[in-house]
Amino acid sequence: MSMKLVWVWGILYFHLSLLTAITTCLPFEDGNNNNVKINGQSLELTQTINIQRQEYLQRQCDLWSNDMEKSQSLDDLTEFQMDHMIVDQEHKLLYCYVPKVACTNWKRVLMLLTGKWHNGTDPLQIPGSLAHSIGMFTKFYDLTEEERLKVLGEDYTRFILVRHPFERLLSAYRNKLEGDAPSARYFQSRVGRQIIKELRPGATNESLSLGDDVQFGEFVQYLLTPELSRTNQTEYNEHWEVIAKLCNPCVMKYNVVGKYDTLLDDSALALYLAGAQNLTFPTGHKPSSTRANLRNYFDPLPIGAIRRLYEIYEEDFRLFDYGMDDVLGFEFG
Repeated sequence: MSMKLVWVWGILYFHLSLLTAITTCLPFEDGNNNNVKINGQSLELTQTINIQRQEYLQRQCDLWSNDMEKSQSLDDLTEFQMDHMIVDQEHKLLYCYVPKVACTNWKRVLMLLTGKWHNGTDPLQIPGSLAHSIGMFTKFYDLTEEERLKVLGEDYTRFILVRHPFERLLSAYRNKLEGDAPSARYFQSRVGRQIIKELRPGATNESLSLGDDVQFGEFVQYLLTPELSRTNQTEYNEHWEVIAKLCNPCVMKYNVVGKYDTLLDDSALALYLAGAQNLTFPTGHKPSSTRANLRNYFDPLPIGAIRRLYEIYEEDFRLFDYGMDDVLGFEFG
């Protein structure tokens, strides 16, 4: 059977399984925070949207492989990609985490799901540093070849959360270079100082020393200068790496494609399908103001720089059905 037929059958099987579940099971309620209630009707609507996203993604993957004149397989996954794929074999769940797309809270939820946290049931009480600690989760590269093939089977929920590429990029800049959190100071002392040293003529000694006043335009220029921003000129830092390069959706064929705009609904669907009836994604997270600020940061940029930036993230724009209208007010021709 061709991979395309397997994909189509998987979508149909997935939808029928959900319909069966929500007509035979009672709706579940949140057992740990904010009294979130999920019912069968909302799950079915979310799954209908999810199936449309899967179908769109598969069409784009087919077009992309035709353009590249090759298709990829599991053998093409890099260790960098597999490191972002968290596997819960008990619940038959794979989650590919994408920085700046609620990945800290999702890792917290997974700690509860996998029994890694025993001090209560509120995921927001788990320190973010602990959720991100090395060795906390089983990764895709920890599996045998047979186990990896099982993950790609119809029994597994393969979940990815994505975000508008430029919104995610701006979120990374504001959090890691413009902010004053400990993680921002870490990035400022390394990336920020490098940007100012290489890209700001006549920089003050204070700026060169602290790296805490990088302008968004300078950050964009840094991304457009691969000899500065790419490790071995191949990979960006994970916080602004292309999502497709982190999670390889055309190989992994995610059957829950969540978006940041519908974070709670999509997270609820993924947890429901993984059998986590008494666990929900936390709703107490601070809403992001990044989308509202997109034009403020992007309008001063030269159109040529925006076009080049679009070309870097074009694969994410195409695969996940995002456009430029939110940034420019029009699309590139």
